[in-house]
Amino acid sequence: MDPLENLLAERACERVVHEFVHRLDLGEPASVAELFTEDGSWEWPPPGDGRRSEGRAALREYFGSRPADRLSRRLMSNVLVTLTSPDTATAVSYFSTYRVDGYTGGIVPPGPPVQIGQYEDTFRRVDGEWLLKSRVLVLPFGGPTPRALS
Repeated sequence: MDPLENLLAERACERVVHEFVHRLDLGEPASVAELFTEDGSWEWPPPGDGRRSEGRAALREYFGSRPADRLSRRLMSNVLVTLTSPDTATAVSYFSTYRVDGYTGGIVPPGPPVQIGQYEDTFRRVDGEWLLKSRVLVLPFGGPTPRALS
């Protein structure tokens, strides 16, 4: 691939990384499934809780089960995409998640993030579109989701 094609592919993968968190935090969480290949997977391996969802239907169900009263904002940084072929790539990105359940509106007093970790992604280009083939959550810092104060 020439340098411009490399740059465009890297940028397309970065956009998927950012689109993922925007859909979770500001959009329709179940629509995150559309960012994955048909056989795509998301997992949180041990020492996480061992959750794994595979295939768009399972991903739609998993991300769509997010509590309706959850308020969250994820901050993404250090996105590093590496092309492994003209149609495949990997990426590592850092995230911090601020989140409360029981949100009914207004401003929530600030607190520390409930999660700090990284996503380890593989991408595949399908019909010209870059999609997540797999996303693995690595969580070295985490805690319970607090309830919003009423």
